[in-house]
Amino acid sequence: MWGAKMKKVNRAVAIKYEQGYDAPIVTAAGMGYIADKIMQKAEESKVAIFQNEELANLLSNIDIGSEIPLELYDAIAKVIAYVMDIDSLIKKD
Repeated sequence: MWGAKMKKVNRAVAIKYEQGYDAPIVTAAGMGYIADKIMQKAEESKVAIFQNEELANLLSNIDIGSEIPLELYDAIAKVIAYVMDIDSLIKKD
């Protein structure tokens, strides 16, 4: 999940990746009120939130249900690795 504030307008994008997918898929995107709701749902569901304005802006231009483009694979792979590390640390406690 990515969030960013732009001129007091929040942007949020949710992605989903599961083993067997060719690439992560954008599952939600929005600005303002919608972004707030996406972030609220992520927090309620205990989904990791990663804030990066530039990445949120890029991902918000992708159609919901679409795979992320090849150009973003490296950035997304780093975020997924980070989230997996955090998840494994949490599970150890």
